[in-house]
Amino acid sequence: MTDQELRDLMASLAVKHAELTESQRETERVLREAAQEYARLAREETRELKRQIGGLSDKFGSFTEGLALPSMAKILSQRFGMEVIAPSVRVKRNGHSMEVDVLAFSNFSDDMFVVEVKSHLREEALDQMNRILQEFRDFFPIYKDKKVYGIIAAVHAPGKLQEKVLQEGFYFARIHDDQFQLDVPESFQPRVF
Repeated sequence: MTDQELRDLMASLAVKHAELTESQRETERVLREAAQEYARLAREETRELKRQIGGLSDKFGSFTEGLALPSMAKILSQRFGMEVIAPSVRVKRNGHSMEVDVLAFSNFSDDMFVVEVKSHLREEALDQMNRILQEFRDFFPIYKDKKVYGIIAAVHAPGKLQEKVLQEGFYFARIHDDQFQLDVPESFQPRVF
């Protein structure tokens, strides 16, 4: 091989290398754009799925609350003498809001009940109930002289959480034969807020 043939071969290899490098850069750019588009589509699909699941969860929660209301209304009126039983009470005050699944009181009693209904009882429900009852008078100052009690009603509740509900001083109601019933021992002492 002559020097000229070697130079021509080297030049040819350099051109091929440059073409390959450019082709590789183009392939990487196309792959990067495809990955970005895939990630964007995945985020959109995830957002839509979360929205749909949230809507389904809200509907199931509303269904559970609707299922609980007749039973809880009966318990609240017959066992505790409550005359006013209001489902899904929402209040806004000073830029904040509170929602209570069921609020019950009587004009002839100092007692008042806040009921939270859960399809599946989780630890967060206890924190939620504590927060609601601690902030209750901030949102409902008209009831400042009432003794407020909490009831957690759940379709499904692990045994340890049921015990914790009672230890926190909340009444516990669970479903039995398609109706909610209070499930508290005779010695139970409810916490007054």
